Amino acid sequence: MKVCVIGLGRFGYSVATTLHEKGVEVLAIDSNDSIVSSIRDSVTQAICMRVLDESSLRSIGVDEMDIVVVAMGENFAQSILITALLKKRLKVPRIITRSINEIHQEIVTLIGADETIIPEQDIGIRLAERLGSPFSQFFRISKQFSLSQITAPLSFVGSTIEALDLFKNFHVNCVALKDADEDFAPVAPNYVIRENDLLLFSGTEKDLNKIARLS
Repeated sequence: MKVCVIGLGRFGYSVATTLHEKGVEVLAIDSNDSIVSSIRDSVTQAICMRVLDESSLRSIGVDEMDIVVVAMGENFAQSILITALLKKRLKVPRIITRSINEIHQEIVTLIGADETIIPEQDIGIRLAERLGSPFSQFFRISKQFSLSQITAPLSFVGSTIEALDLFKNFHVNCVALKDADEDFAPVAPNYVIRENDLLLFSGTEKDLNKIARLS
């Protein structure tokens, strides 16, 4: 997979270096030479240039990327222009654009961004969910599907996953167990739940809350 990150502020820099650590081929672009120099050894290729038009994007091979992350959210007009060029002219398969507010988000979505992110808002929402929830870990996949790590309710201890018939009784599924090495592993239907087991459940947030309240 080839990913291009345009704009290397704190958000773009983190995306580019983390993807490269995971083995992804990353092209990083920014107009600040010192930033480009600092990231050069942490990505596949780093280029210092100001992206202004279609020809500049094509000249560095952006049209060959599988995903482009437009990360210069502060420059409202430029991020809109680049998103439009990527979608309409370069036909990039997937475009993810950082936005600074909901109006910006709506505009780049209308012109072709496949996904938009407001980092500060997303972080705030995740923090609020964590502080206000009974889960030790919570992962929202969509509005109707989430994953949560919950300490096994005492009423579950001594029963097998199968015997609890979780979907019928609680509309959730137990998909994994956190082992002694702090890794999640699939849990078998005949597994007997023990006190203080950390289990990973899937379901709606409402139903997962009901399970967590049993603890």
